Amino acid sequence: MSVWEDLVGQERIVETLAMAVAAAGGDVDSPQSAGMTHAWLFTGPPGSGRSNAARAFAAALQCEHGGCGECLACRTSLAGSHADVRNLVTDKAQLTLEPTKEAVRLAALAPANRRWQIVIVEDADRLNDSAANALLKSIEEPPPRTVWLLCAPAVEDVMATIRSRCRTLVLRTPPVAAVAAYLVERNQVPGAVATFAARASQGHIGRARALALDEATRNRRREVLRIPTKLSDLGSCMMSAANLVDAATEEAKPRSEALEAKELDDLDLAFGAGTRGVKTTGLAAAQKQLQGNHRQRSKRFVKDCIDRSLLDLASFYRDVVLVQLGSDAKLVNEELRHDIDAMARATTGDLTARKLAAIFETRLRLEGEIAPLLAVESLMIALRGAP
Repeated sequence: MSVWEDLVGQERIVETLAMAVAAAGGDVDSPQSAGMTHAWLFTGPPGSGRSNAARAFAAALQCEHGGCGECLACRTSLAGSHADVRNLVTDKAQLTLEPTKEAVRLAALAPANRRWQIVIVEDADRLNDSAANALLKSIEEPPPRTVWLLCAPAVEDVMATIRSRCRTLVLRTPPVAAVAAYLVERNQVPGAVATFAARASQGHIGRARALALDEATRNRRREVLRIPTKLSDLGSCMMSAANLVDAATEEAKPRSEALEAKELDDLDLAFGAGTRGVKTTGLAAAQKQLQGNHRQRSKRFVKDCIDRSLLDLASFYRDVVLVQLGSDAKLVNEELRHDIDAMARATTGDLTARKLAAIFETRLRLEGEIAPLLAVESLMIALRGAP
């Protein structure tokens, strides 16, 4: 067992990180030894495992055995509870100044275990200007035992002055065969189901696991993929949009509610609510602020679920394009071959390309403040297009 086992299809990345760990471990008082540096940028498409790679690297750096995966340092680092491994993450559209300043302050502290003080920034692409500038100062003049691990979809998503001071690693989308093999080995998923999930997820590890293990996830995806054949008139467009948004809302609700309940309980505990003789001055204001944060996070979770559905829709039209081009590439949705072939015959490649563009334009619009239902309704009308 090792900390690298969950990095599917990333052999080159694992080799690079293992070499850096070995270099750093040779003399922990010489952090700039060959192969090791104080700032790393992990990039790659969603599902490639960039955050997992950062966590595995952090665990290996804290491990006395280079990432055994079994010691306390490895287990706590991977679980997010190691005293010297901190996560800077946000549920909002932007990563703002205050949490970033706090992370910079903590990063300057000497590590409790005499190895490394590590900060993982999971959404480096969401740093606003003031937060990015605060982070830049720490990366430009790093404390000797501090390591910054930044994660973003692409190098270009990170401020140029920050990325120029990082060593960049580009993760790839894992091959379908590798994802399927991982599901069979780690989750005991039947081979046929694992192959379907790996193909349908387009290499996204987390999505593949959900599709393989959760029937409700498979059913939601199936309903989304039926949409292209249902858009016969304006009414069906409105109905399909409403159904998609409602399904996303229901999917996001359990996750939101679980986090909200825990955070409210933690807040009550911090203020001593329910403890005899303890005044809870300021609790109501703190609860109000927290509930406002909950509303923002809930909206983001819904948009994330909608985005996954839009990617499933895009996979359908991508398959249509492949058929129209006469490509022999494998379809993502082979089980829908009949519907895909029918649409390929009934439409043109130009029209299908415009529909794909409309999907990706909607994904961008949803990053803003537009009402999700309005954006999806507009998309459904565009997808209906001309017969």
